[in-house]
Amino acid sequence: AGMMMAGRLSFSNITALAPMVRVGTLPMRLLALDYGADVVYCEELIDIKMALCQRQVNDVLQTVDFVAPDDRVMFRTCEREKDRVVFQMGTADPERALTVAQLVEKDVAAIDVNMGCPKEYSTKGGMGAALLSDPDKIEAILRTLVAGVSKPVTCKIRILPSLEETLSLVRRIEKTGVAAIAVHGRFKEERPRHPVHCDYIQAVAQAVSIPVIANGGSLDLVKSNGDIQEFRKAAGASSVMLARAAMWNPSVFSGQGLLPVERVMEEYLKYAIRYDNNPFNTKYCLCQMLRDKVESPLGKQVQSAQTNAEIRYRSFDLFPDTQEQLQARRDAVQSGSRPDRPVLDGDVVTMPVRFERREYPPQITPKMFLLEWSRKEKLEQPLYETVQRCQDRAFQSTVTVAERKYRSTLWEKSKKFAEQAAAIVCLRVLGIPEGRIGEEDSGLVCKRKREAKLNGAADEEGSKKRHVAEDQQEAGSEASAVLVNGDAHDPQTPPNHQ
Repeated sequence: AGMMMAGRLSFSNITALAPMVRVGTLPMRLLALDYGADVVYCEELIDIKMALCQRQVNDVLQTVDFVAPDDRVMFRTCEREKDRVVFQMGTADPERALTVAQLVEKDVAAIDVNMGCPKEYSTKGGMGAALLSDPDKIEAILRTLVAGVSKPVTCKIRILPSLEETLSLVRRIEKTGVAAIAVHGRFKEERPRHPVHCDYIQAVAQAVSIPVIANGGSLDLVKSNGDIQEFRKAAGASSVMLARAAMWNPSVFSGQGLLPVERVMEEYLKYAIRYDNNPFNTKYCLCQMLRDKVESPLGKQVQSAQTNAEIRYRSFDLFPDTQEQLQARRDAVQSGSRPDRPVLDGDVVTMPVRFERREYPPQITPKMFLLEWSRKEKLEQPLYETVQRCQDRAFQSTVTVAERKYRSTLWEKSKKFAEQAAAIVCLRVLGIPEGRIGEEDSGLVCKRKREAKLNGAADEEGSKKRHVAEDQQEAGSEASAVLVNGDAHDPQTPPNHQ
């Protein structure tokens, strides 16, 4: 199909994650890439909604977000998929399609137009499969896009009632200059339970010279990675695109064989947490993976959780390979009558602590005490990493002291308060005074007395509790997004001791 321009995404001989509404959000796309997919399509995004979005670089999550006027993130992407992700849009208007394509083009590898979705929300605006009966409009949209963006343009169609119509349409599509055509081998009115028509896909592949991507084999043809090649052959196509087989278990892309779905769910959750995926979307995707096990104990846990972290925290103790770490966590939670008892979350020691300003004298904060103690112990100064979550803009901070991490499980309304809460967790776990009113010897004034007390108590307490934390097996740590390390020049930091 002509020379590939350097660095352009190639569609020949690839295996792709198909565009799937609600399923194809960032965690699923990254997971598919991890397991071996070559190309990943995002869920169909409607041009009218996308045209209202603003492109925002999210330094917290290290993503690029396209954010709607109501602050919802319509499309989130990251560096890892930049050369692999295809942006699929629903459109019935060449100019609007171009506006959206130009908005996203520098953050994606290719642009695709959905001409196959038979669902009403797509067809009622003349989009999706409704376009199949309007080849002039198809041609106008594709020509406008090919001329107006530098990235490859592709489209995804369903087959038409007769083979002749289907072939005449794909020949017209090829002339517009698209880089590839994905063909879902079912008629507009057919549903996934109907067998896929490989003969049609084969005829299309023979009729055009650009790569054809076969889609629709999940039901009867593709159960495992080995079946992908079989489907490719049966359909006579250059490439294969998987929807439901990948939704049920994205490790179908891996040549190493299918992984247990529980393992895959756990990997999915790591990405969902890392990229602050909408928890409802996370639950939807996990329930798809559970399929008929959705009413199992695990399924019920997933369905009743409210946040990504809670799903992971509550559900994954039911999984064999994380049993031991979680037992330790459960013990800690069950002794919940002692909320002051630290719990290990991955490699972070956590406690539910809030920073209550009124409990500390003016000018005195836990961060100051922690900094002073670190200096005295000749340690590097505490390092604060803060994340902010979308739904309520709240903050959570993790502090690293002496190569251990501490965090409060409660979210705070400001970055400063989140850092103070992390400092309190660290001070309490290490048994160091934190400066509260009424705490014995708290003020910075009685430094000498305090230091004598510190040397004794902290060493003994600290080593005891540190030991407890290290004994618990460490769970895989979540790469949390880093906002910025607080405070080399925090006004609340005391001046260096002369």
